[in-house]
Amino acid sequence: MKRGLVCFGLLMVVAGPGFSQTTKTPRAFYIVLDTMTENCTVVGRLPRTDTPNITIATDAIYETRAEAETAIKTLTPCKR
Repeated sequence: MKRGLVCFGLLMVVAGPGFSQTTKTPRAFYIVLDTMTENCTVVGRLPRTDTPNITIATDAIYETRAEAETAIKTLTPCKR
């Protein structure tokens, strides 16, 4: 019984800081350009850079998907 309490105490010491995080990481949306078709799309995570025909169309990071979709219309590399 003592060993179980000691293990529980150590677990709370190790996992305790994880429970105290109250802020969530903000969502980030990116505009990605497919160079083969020259179409832009909005993605919810940073794309991998090792794909040969996928590039990031702009360096801007958008907080909402709606902001990113309106920004696609103003970008010159996108043929939308």
